[in-house]
Amino acid sequence: MSTMTPKTAAVIPCYRAAAHVAQVIAAMPSDIEHIIVIDDACPQKSGDVAESLGDSRVVVVRHPVNKGVGGAVVSGYRKALEMNCDIAVKIDGDGQMDPRLAHKFMAPLISGEADYTKGNRFTDFKALSSMPRVRLFGNSVLSFLIKAASGYWSMMDPTNGYTAIHRRALEELDLEKLEERYFFESDLLIRLGEVRAVVRGIPMSAKYGEETSSLSIAQTALEFPPKILNGLLRRMFLRYFVYDFNMVSIYLVLGLPLTVFGLVYGGIEWLDSVSSGAPKATGVIMLAALPLIVGFQMLLQAIAIDIASEPKR
Repeated sequence: MSTMTPKTAAVIPCYRAAAHVAQVIAAMPSDIEHIIVIDDACPQKSGDVAESLGDSRVVVVRHPVNKGVGGAVVSGYRKALEMNCDIAVKIDGDGQMDPRLAHKFMAPLISGEADYTKGNRFTDFKALSSMPRVRLFGNSVLSFLIKAASGYWSMMDPTNGYTAIHRRALEELDLEKLEERYFFESDLLIRLGEVRAVVRGIPMSAKYGEETSSLSIAQTALEFPPKILNGLLRRMFLRYFVYDFNMVSIYLVLGLPLTVFGLVYGGIEWLDSVSSGAPKATGVIMLAALPLIVGFQMLLQAIAIDIASEPKR
């Protein structure tokens, strides 16, 4: 492994962040070589505020139209690659993330232990008391769904935006395909799973200011599940039928049709039994139960192998 000091950059997406961006930049560790501020068509001119600070590390990228957090971060990543940076730490401009934690996020990337690090607010029970209960429940449910879609079964807090990524992982991704809006963080994790990048969670405390999220629970419930399902199917197809063909592939090929057959056939026979009032023969019951049991066990085994094959280094 090279002993050269990696070139680092902080990526700060800004939209309505003029009141906090100066404080975020002022707290940035001195060894962060570049501070890339993305003014995402901010009506408060956050980019101008950043430039007025006189910090020579600040580089402002301006969007003529708002692209959302994902579009802003991708612009920051592109700028970091253009500036030949090895590591990009993403910190929001709203003051809810402590820039002094940047070294914790970069350390596993510098040592080569990980390609991507992501904050995890679920490790400190006491600090979680400051997290709104609805958000806590929603994050727990969303975490499980993202685990399945991405293959990172040990990761929690998928919507946490405090992250760091190494150049080697960025160059593996097709940045054009990343979601531009609120699903960006989850989509990035799913696509990192497709390229088998090593991801590590970094413990951090939950912190909430006066800002409120513009992403509603209803919006999350309606928009996220189809995207998560699409990510899951895409990863499974690529991982187990394109890049490789192993026991998980066989379990899926056999387990899915057996389970579906057992459920559909059993359901039809049960409804017929209810409507006619006549119990079904033992053979009919077994014809539904056996494929269901065997197929379900195959799917459980496929999940167990998938969990065990989470990318590690």
